Amino acid sequence: MSLDRAFYIARREYVENIRTKGFWFGILMLPIMLLIIAIVPIIINSTKAPKSYTVIDQSGWLHESIQKEIDHRDFIHYLSEPIDSTFHTPFDDLRRLVNNEDAQSLSTITANLFSSPLAVSADFDALQIPTTTKQQIIKNRDAARQWWHSLSRQEKSKLSARISTNHFLLSRHKDLTPSALNKAIQANELFAYFKIEADPLRSSSPVLYVSNNLTDTELKSWLQQFATDVVRKARLKDKNVDPTIASWINEPLIFRGIQIDAEGHEESVNSDDVIRQWLPVVFVYLLWISILISSQMLLTNTIEEKSNKLIEVLLSSVSPLVLMAGKIAGIAATGLTIILFWGAMLLMILGVLPQVLGASLPPLGEIILSDPWFLGSFIVYFILGYLLYAAILVGLGSVCNNLKEAQNLTLPVQLIQMLPLLVMIPIGKDPNGLLAQTLSYFPPLTPFVMMNRAAAPPTSMEYFLTTLLLLISIVVALWVAAKIFRIGILMTGKPPSILAIIKLLRQPVVFQPTDTNNSFLPPTEK
Repeated sequence: MSLDRAFYIARREYVENIRTKGFWFGILMLPIMLLIIAIVPIIINSTKAPKSYTVIDQSGWLHESIQKEIDHRDFIHYLSEPIDSTFHTPFDDLRRLVNNEDAQSLSTITANLFSSPLAVSADFDALQIPTTTKQQIIKNRDAARQWWHSLSRQEKSKLSARISTNHFLLSRHKDLTPSALNKAIQANELFAYFKIEADPLRSSSPVLYVSNNLTDTELKSWLQQFATDVVRKARLKDKNVDPTIASWINEPLIFRGIQIDAEGHEESVNSDDVIRQWLPVVFVYLLWISILISSQMLLTNTIEEKSNKLIEVLLSSVSPLVLMAGKIAGIAATGLTIILFWGAMLLMILGVLPQVLGASLPPLGEIILSDPWFLGSFIVYFILGYLLYAAILVGLGSVCNNLKEAQNLTLPVQLIQMLPLLVMIPIGKDPNGLLAQTLSYFPPLTPFVMMNRAAAPPTSMEYFLTTLLLLISIVVALWVAAKIFRIGILMTGKPPSILAIIKLLRQPVVFQPTDTNNSFLPPTEK
């Protein structure tokens, strides 16, 4: 009979919450906000005008060489990245031929596309690609160079979002005197200009960068990188360093990530593994929001019903324990509804967003669906975490008459609830470190920390011990909450302090269902 009444109370709590428009509007706001945060920067970057610049080159050669390097790098993006499906180019066949080549091979291929028709580098001859592909590249040199230089900025933007003209645009000024360019900057016709000295190979004088916005260093850093590479190569050539040796000196040292699987075998790390490593952080944040919203909803609901005397009507039909159990179960069902709604929205957004933006996104949806451990752990830890915090807050909320009193009394609990956000990133970096292992055995943080460690799963023994400790804590918290709830739900006046609540727990409680005036007070207070 008690279970039936608890079920009816839980159903009432659930229906009362989900039938309001405000509830659905509230839970819809989080996906909308996350979507706005993800899309707005992309839209702003795509519509933002490129920073215009020009160069005063007193050396007579450096800027031209830099521009060749820029064209070289941009053409690599064109060859290696997906382009707008509606935009067809004369070299689609060439893109397909070299699509599977690594970055070093693409760099060599592109360098030879933009070299003189008679020159073929040793690096190009050494490439392990079919002879027909090499012949196709050599055949298309002149046409590729002419076509590339004839493209407008808008046409290049369709080839790749990473092409430089999307962000920086060389402005051809007739008057390259500093005074004329300074006026152009003041009139917002120019973002910045560079002044290169006559002998950049031997001179230690810096290249001047003139702009009214020195806090935005994106343009300066971008051109500085190209200028440094060009000058370095020119200095090696000036010292008669063999090109093969120079290339070997400039070749970067590649680091390749390897991880060890459960059987002790080595396996390579790809982008999906990196995403999987940090995916639990997303789940921890959603878990934190879900538990926070649900437990605060329970606290608010309890205080509201107590303040408007509805609680007295309910207690005329059911015992305080049945009422508390029903309220906790009803809000738990509400929380699960929120989680399922958010999960469905997340998967829908991940499926639709690439088509809307016309760009590829990390395969988060595929990773989540292919590994049910994430979703299973999330639901289990939500239920356990919610029960722990629900027990604490419903007990404290039962002795309060309004939200102001509850905020003061539950401040320590709220501070503990903030800790998962503070340790989320450190634990994500070292899921099996001392900090993560230690906090796993602190029950108020166990759901969040163990969820955070899901990418580098703890041992089965750790799962067993932390879950057992959490379950024991939930049982103790529910027992304490039940005792406080029976005493405090009909209390009026100033709420007791924490020490007073502890004293109440030591006293026996007399419960007579027919007496609603003072039957829930300790004998000493009757």
